[in-house]
Amino acid sequence: MKTFAAIAALVMVPALAHGANLEVRIEGLRETSGHLLLALTDSADAWDGKAESVARKRQPVAATSERIRFEGLEPGSYAISVFHDANDNGEMDKNIVGMPTEGYGFSQNPMVMRKATYEEARFELAAGGSEIVIDLR
Repeated sequence: MKTFAAIAALVMVPALAHGANLEVRIEGLRETSGHLLLALTDSADAWDGKAESVARKRQPVAATSERIRFEGLEPGSYAISVFHDANDNGEMDKNIVGMPTEGYGFSQNPMVMRKATYEEARFELAAGGSEIVIDLR
């Protein structure tokens, strides 16, 4: 029995060393053009642009629902912001009164009429990985 426990512990070490994977499903894309731009942050400072994001992704949009994967992350607290740059101009387009005209969203899908705070968007990434869904507005 002790041998089995020792072997099991050795097998688990490489899996933990590679970190956790995060699968993000983006729902509610209104059109199948442009790119999704995601920022994964692990602090309020990074969320507010005062520190570097953990990771950024840019993925072409081909369907009204897309999946993006972040690999090798440390388990812990994170938040994600995403916007659909439908016309690929690199900016969040807004109407004359300043309301976004391109889809955007945050982890935890907080119902706010402004950029969510880090605490509102924060989620926990488990050591075994996680999957989250972000509904675009």
